[in-house]
Amino acid sequence: MTIPTSSQSALMANAIRALAMDAVQQANSGHPGMPMGMAEIGVALWSRHLKHNPTNPHWFDRDRFVLSNGHGSMLLYSLLHLTGYDLPLAELKNFRQLHSKTPGHPEYGMTAGVETTTGPLGQGIGNAVGMALAEALLAAEFNKTDAKIVDHHTYVFLGDGCLMEGISHEASSLAGTLKLNKLIALYDDNGISIDGHVEHWFHDDTPKRFEAYGWNVIRAVDGHNVDAVDAAIAQAKKSDKPTLICCRTVIGKGAPTKAGGHDAHGAPLGDKEIAATRAAIGWNYGPFEIPQEVYAAWDAKEQGAHAETEWNKAFDAYKAKYAGEGAEFARRMTGELPANWAEAAAKIIEDANQKAETVATRKASQNTIEGLAAALPELLGGSADLTGSNLTNWKASKAVRAAGDAENANPDHAGIQWGNHINYGVREFGMSAAINGLALHGGYRPFGGTFLTFSDYSRNALRVAALMKSRSIFVFTHDSIGLGEDGPTHQSIEHVSSLRLIPNLQTWRPADTVETAVAWTHAIAHNGPSTLIFSRQNLQFSPRNDIQIANIAKGGYVLRDWNDDIPARKIILIATGSEVQLAMEAVEALAKEGIGARVVSMPCSNVFDKQDAEYRERVLPKGVARVAIEAGVTDFWRKYVGLEGGVVGIDTFGESAPAGALFKHFGFTVENVVGTAKSVLAA
Repeated sequence: MTIPTSSQSALMANAIRALAMDAVQQANSGHPGMPMGMAEIGVALWSRHLKHNPTNPHWFDRDRFVLSNGHGSMLLYSLLHLTGYDLPLAELKNFRQLHSKTPGHPEYGMTAGVETTTGPLGQGIGNAVGMALAEALLAAEFNKTDAKIVDHHTYVFLGDGCLMEGISHEASSLAGTLKLNKLIALYDDNGISIDGHVEHWFHDDTPKRFEAYGWNVIRAVDGHNVDAVDAAIAQAKKSDKPTLICCRTVIGKGAPTKAGGHDAHGAPLGDKEIAATRAAIGWNYGPFEIPQEVYAAWDAKEQGAHAETEWNKAFDAYKAKYAGEGAEFARRMTGELPANWAEAAAKIIEDANQKAETVATRKASQNTIEGLAAALPELLGGSADLTGSNLTNWKASKAVRAAGDAENANPDHAGIQWGNHINYGVREFGMSAAINGLALHGGYRPFGGTFLTFSDYSRNALRVAALMKSRSIFVFTHDSIGLGEDGPTHQSIEHVSSLRLIPNLQTWRPADTVETAVAWTHAIAHNGPSTLIFSRQNLQFSPRNDIQIANIAKGGYVLRDWNDDIPARKIILIATGSEVQLAMEAVEALAKEGIGARVVSMPCSNVFDKQDAEYRERVLPKGVARVAIEAGVTDFWRKYVGLEGGVVGIDTFGESAPAGALFKHFGFTVENVVGTAKSVLAA
């Protein structure tokens, strides 16, 4: 890697400052201070250390770069543009405008070179931990003593805001415990947030905090000295721990009157200040004007292509010697499912149907995972300290451990011992963000579990997963008042409906073992995130024919049709999860009242809503009265039953009592379903 001279480095940093202040000014919106303050840090990392190829942003063994303080997005956009990614100057001029590739915060899938969506502060460091974990596990799984095909770093820029958010504690603590030594974080320690000087509300001893996590900490680096930052990164690469480099910087560096204050944080500098800044830093060029010598100094296309070519040669040699492992690595990094996936998925569903077990769907989930693990070497599970309750492990699963904590550690990767099940500890938010990072990195199909009520702790990571359409799977058990004696703090009432409202997130609440198997196989094949909602209590198995089993994957289907011998009055009972059996029992009682009832099981409304109109009409024909049954809030179901329909649900919080007593207390009885149906028909 060619090292720029000091004068070149100064020009390169000032190019970032100029682009940042010009773009924010033109948009009349944005955050110029962070890009201007971290410009030299960007130069040190991107011109002297970062292994990447602008002409192929998806090269497997590239370093991952995460901008956790994503409000400073113009730093990343400037770096991508200057180093040669497909991000022309016109897009920088279109910063924060409709349909531009330069949105206010970096968005995965929109801009070449953006590895993850980082809007909510702290999400980026959580994602970076997942990425570094993926690298460590892949290295432990695929590298040989005579061949390394996985050998890259994860770099993350973060600021005071990221460190104030609690997720940074969860994720960083896990990273230190697992000794993810390929993770290097550069902290923009400028002492400023939107409200002003952070000393009044953020007085942590950050270096000691990270040392307590088990990180290597490099203190008091001059963030405006490219050589000093360069040396710190080089030192970090030698550590057997993750590293935090604390860089002292001045926010808005170069702005004569606004540098060092919160006025530079989240607003345009103004034409007068920009002109003064140009003079102060010696930038004698117009808005968005970058001299060719600066482009030449930044251009990383040639060295990036060379680095990838050398890796390709090494990978070819690896495949020649280890053909099976090479083919498997390539398949997994491209995200392709095994060639026999369709047959394996069908067998998992068929086995569940043949066994016809009446078990809790959390147990049905574990049984399904056993089949998935045999078919998918890339399956990577975990739980937030609830493995024995979530049942996210399987017989052959192996716990991920730091190498020093385990026997027979892999000598070729000092940081970690390979495993396929992660004990995340009581860190729901950190776990969910790490799962997103694992999914984005590639090589694994990650999932993690906790109680459904604690999905609130994970909510922002779930939403970002949906934004990115990452292939993340979130397992939530203990899904309702069926949890029982733990009481209302643990009983989910509103959670399932609220998860269904997140665009791009598929939420499954299966009714038995077969629906559970379909939900899991659908989530594995889905090109986006899924939540799988499972019960604590046993749920009755329902026999089905082949057509019904096939229709489960459509999100909603007719589980039991009405009896044509009762033609006069008909009603549709729509139910999910544990309430499907209640609907099935109510059919007989309704028949005695001369009412024909159809039971529609709807394990995933998100998928059902995407079916064609003809199928949806066949399942839920217009003009037929409807009652929805679910142990949760009622408003969601009005989209299916209308204002004139009925909903048997719960619009209060729960109580502490055995599950059976609670279901009866809250009206989940055959008598109440029949009464609700009759009142709807009488209206």
